[in-house]
Amino acid sequence: MGGSRGAEGLCVEAFALTYAHGMRFGKIRVRLLFFGKLKEYGAAERSLELAEGASIQQLLSSLEDESGVPGALLRSSAVAVNREYASTAAVLREGDEVAILPPVSGGLR
Repeated sequence: MGGSRGAEGLCVEAFALTYAHGMRFGKIRVRLLFFGKLKEYGAAERSLELAEGASIQQLLSSLEDESGVPGALLRSSAVAVNREYASTAAVLREGDEVAILPPVSGGLR
């Protein structure tokens, strides 16, 4: 049976193809910092586990689902990753610090 592979060879090849096509396995943990009105929905700081390759948009969706933060508030917030503003399409990495800054209103009268 020249050229045939065992089950282990097929698993390795399937993993390599899956990874090459953008489907990743594993988790990452990011540190979240909340500012302004967002502090009312929980702690000012926490960590969150996400799938490897997750974007800021996916992080915001997870927060909306699990913490009850209104989606409109999250969508109107600025996001910084490691102290630099980032778009919602940015991909997060293990250990990133993600700050979510809601819009500010009000002031002195």
